[in-house]
Amino acid sequence: MTAAKRGKPDFLFLFLTFLLVSFGLVMVFSASAATSIMRYHSAWYFEKRQSVWAIIGVISMFIFMNIPYKKFEKWGKILFLVSLILLLLVVIVGININGHKSWFGIGSFGIQPTELAKIALVLYIAALIHKKGEKFQQFKKGLLPVILLMGLVVGLIMLQPDIGSVIVILLGASVVIIVGGANFKHLLAILLCVSPIALIIVLAKSYRIQRFTSFLHPWVDPQGTSYQLVQSLYAFGHGGITGTGFGLGIEKNFYLPEAHTDFIFSVIGEEFGFIGDAIFLLIYVLFLWRGLLIAVRCENVFGSLAGIGIISLIGFQALVNLGGVTGSIPITGVPLPFISYGDQFQANKTSELFSDM
Repeated sequence: MTAAKRGKPDFLFLFLTFLLVSFGLVMVFSASAATSIMRYHSAWYFEKRQSVWAIIGVISMFIFMNIPYKKFEKWGKILFLVSLILLLLVVIVGININGHKSWFGIGSFGIQPTELAKIALVLYIAALIHKKGEKFQQFKKGLLPVILLMGLVVGLIMLQPDIGSVIVILLGASVVIIVGGANFKHLLAILLCVSPIALIIVLAKSYRIQRFTSFLHPWVDPQGTSYQLVQSLYAFGHGGITGTGFGLGIEKNFYLPEAHTDFIFSVIGEEFGFIGDAIFLLIYVLFLWRGLLIAVRCENVFGSLAGIGIISLIGFQALVNLGGVTGSIPITGVPLPFISYGDQFQANKTSELFSDM
């Protein structure tokens, strides 16, 4: 039996990926320089760390590009089990930052098991759907086991808690389930059952209610619950049509918290204006479209579902981030993929130091 030929990479997709990562490196430097100087006496502190992770990411990409994707169908269950163990451990022994236990701290670096769980869940669901075939349209033998797996992951992440990641995971996994051929009547019934639970979770904590009300009326409490959103809107307003110019933004200089992480799009809007934002979003949409096109063209069901799921995770996370910083939806604290500063553990530690001042 001859080995399968290695397919050619999609060079447009590769180019768009490198373009986004490179632009992210540039914007992380612009957004973090002031904070970096004040805390670490070097404008390059966050930039150097981001560059290290970017290099690791590129190397990892080339390694995984040479692994046949069908192997991940076999590894999906193992990765899923590992992610469950890590999600449980992080709640027990993880680092508590701002009331959240989402990170394992290794020196000054952090590892967030939720990121592995996102990919592992999508791969495992794609593998299950491929294995079940037409049986997936049945409720007990098809959809129910997948929903229970999703619920298990969501439950463990809510113990941290991390609502932003939960939203992204639910949306991404739901796309895989829908594309995989789930019965819409079953999905509607589950949605009706889950919606009251989601409402209770939101109303259970006062700060979650405040986030929602501040999103609806940000100018009622501009110095309190709506401070981040108001400063973000100021950044977009100051940028106008053409922007202030690269490096000349004001809000990132200790007015806008998390400027180099969750709110980096606000910095882009201030320094490059509406035109720059529009070009950036066009490139991002082109990246997502190309990724979905590659996934749809895959001849293997598992490959298509896994590809669609991973691209959906990236797209929904970007949508949640952009919606939050523009005031379109409540802020949930998720970074912008490829653009935000990646080592959120160190960024959150720095933010915690600021809050103690």
